[in-house]
Amino acid sequence: MNADSPLQTPVQFLKGVGPDRARLLANLDLVTVEDLLWNLPRDVLDLTNVCRASELRAGELQTVRGTVVDRDGRMTSNGRNLVGVLIDSDGLYVRGLWFNQPWMMHKFQVGESVLFSGKPKRTSGRWEFSHPRAQLIGDADAEARGEVLPLYRLTEGLSQDLLRKIVRSAVEQFVEFVPDPLPAELRERLKVCGLKQAIRELHLPQSVAEFESGRRRLIFDDLFEFQLGLAMRRRSWKTRGAAPVLPTTAKIDARIRRLFPFTFTEGQSRAVAEISRDLESGEAMHRLLQAEVGAGKTAVALYAILVAVAAGHQAVFMAPTEVLANQHWHTIDKALAHSRVNRLLLTGALNPRERRDALAGIADGSVSLVVGTQAVIQKDVTFAKLGLVVIDEQHKFGVMQRAVFSKGSNDLAPHVLVMTATPIPRSLCLTQFGDLDLTAIVDTPPGRQKVVTSRVSDAPTRDRAWQFIKEQLQKGRQAYVVCPRIEATADDLSKRPAASAEEVFKLLSAGTFREFRVGLIHGRLDSDLKAAGMAAFSNGKIDVLVSTTVVEVGIDVPNATIMVIDEAHRFGLSQLHQLRGRVSRGKFQGYCFLFSDAESPEAQRRLEALETTSDGFAIAEADFAIRGPGDVLGTRQHGELPLRVADLTRDEAILKETRSAAFDLVRSGEFDRPELAPLKVRVLERFGKALDLPQTG
Repeated sequence: MNADSPLQTPVQFLKGVGPDRARLLANLDLVTVEDLLWNLPRDVLDLTNVCRASELRAGELQTVRGTVVDRDGRMTSNGRNLVGVLIDSDGLYVRGLWFNQPWMMHKFQVGESVLFSGKPKRTSGRWEFSHPRAQLIGDADAEARGEVLPLYRLTEGLSQDLLRKIVRSAVEQFVEFVPDPLPAELRERLKVCGLKQAIRELHLPQSVAEFESGRRRLIFDDLFEFQLGLAMRRRSWKTRGAAPVLPTTAKIDARIRRLFPFTFTEGQSRAVAEISRDLESGEAMHRLLQAEVGAGKTAVALYAILVAVAAGHQAVFMAPTEVLANQHWHTIDKALAHSRVNRLLLTGALNPRERRDALAGIADGSVSLVVGTQAVIQKDVTFAKLGLVVIDEQHKFGVMQRAVFSKGSNDLAPHVLVMTATPIPRSLCLTQFGDLDLTAIVDTPPGRQKVVTSRVSDAPTRDRAWQFIKEQLQKGRQAYVVCPRIEATADDLSKRPAASAEEVFKLLSAGTFREFRVGLIHGRLDSDLKAAGMAAFSNGKIDVLVSTTVVEVGIDVPNATIMVIDEAHRFGLSQLHQLRGRVSRGKFQGYCFLFSDAESPEAQRRLEALETTSDGFAIAEADFAIRGPGDVLGTRQHGELPLRVADLTRDEAILKETRSAAFDLVRSGEFDRPELAPLKVRVLERFGKALDLPQTG
């Protein structure tokens, strides 16, 4: 936005603001008029159709206003939790009921003004709403009628009523200066209203429908512009030059499959077919391979690597940590024991001479396959004829690191296969990985057993769990005990010291498991010690391995059948599912114990979801719905998605709509028309840096 634009007017110069209120607004990052216009309401309070209790009609959608006079919670005869909230509406009592939502007890306080919306029914002479939409009404709105009032984020000293007046002033004076990047013809085709109209409807709605219409336009813009950025990046990669043609002949296919001591599952075979088509297309592959823990994605990646090597090209396999790189190296090295593929492991652990020799082999092409960490993308690593890049657990690196490989050798861009054992919700697939083609392996190898999962919430149950684990250890099995942190804080020690890996290690090795061999690994240990600890566990020299989440991905010990996760509520669902996947990888039944005394509704819902399903894709969707996009992949991914309004959980339908429209616009070349130049500029301003977009589009 131009600094001379009226939208850059400081808020203090708006009528009714001044320096003091401007400082309050600055606490909400509202500094200019433009900031106010884009400070969108989180919801609205609909007072246009509020009934008196005496006016309610059974089975019709209505809203009633009242004051909370009582709350109660109890268990029903069939074991369900029931919460009731009684409100006084003009002298008549109306009750709201919620089943299996015990946290609703704490949402309401006696004396608060509320709205209940829903379809009431008459029970025992009183109106009742089952699971009504409930909204608290601020004191300033308690007597308001016939309005739709926007609800904003607030800060101390700033009321809803005052902020509404300030925003109204900004809208009435300045909304006409807001440029609309979508031409009228495109708006009509996409079925969205004008941007000025949308902002007015959001801040000054005459009805809930009007508010939703305005919000839809801004959600649409948010997602449409981001998807345009992804489409631009995909087009840029597709047009940077040809990729090597890596054919899969029947002879090559047969030679590769002979290396595996098993037959590929249907899901693996489908993935191999899709990847093979990409590799021989002559266009650079950019594909995301999702697979459940243990579903065999490494075998699929190795198949693709061997296709590249058979065609005379090099391949690189990059993992996020040295522990995981070493794990993959051992798996791949064992699988290729009888092949002639010249391969090496490149990590930061190499001494200078080893590294120099390794780099020379990579540069002259005598090394066909390189497995490593980020060491494989250092400036001094030069490939002679790079044909394929495999990146494992992409989100551990950050979305943009695969772009490092966009320039291959001999003017050919390498093919890129991104893999994750963390099932990714549909909405995130279309955003963080939206420029990639998607392949999912949803089946698992035959004979793979489900892990018996149990929540452990009190001391007696915890004691019984430890006793069961001891019995399993006595049978020769092994166990992981995973903790959320390395060392305990002062707060932890004042409550229960078993919150850190170091404390748990001390307690278990000196007490519960004193007759067993207990080991400890965590992220602060140097790579040699971590590798030695994992090797000792893999070789059966350690019975119980206490660790942090360094064992989350890629560690494969078939004899390890027990997973204990301490303070399980501190982990995300997908991360818990990853950890659970470390056990039951052999012929013995696996068990996972979720230790948690957390009582919050969110924690209860997450742990219940894990206890009742083993479908990683269903778990990913549940995790996403409960926690949102920020933490699902274990990193603050939404920091890389500067979205203003869109909610990826709520707005999945609009996301799919905008994706189709955006990719069609870029693919057809229509996006390059002069009249869409303002839209392209807006996309580059908002997402150019995050998506590494070429400034020419």
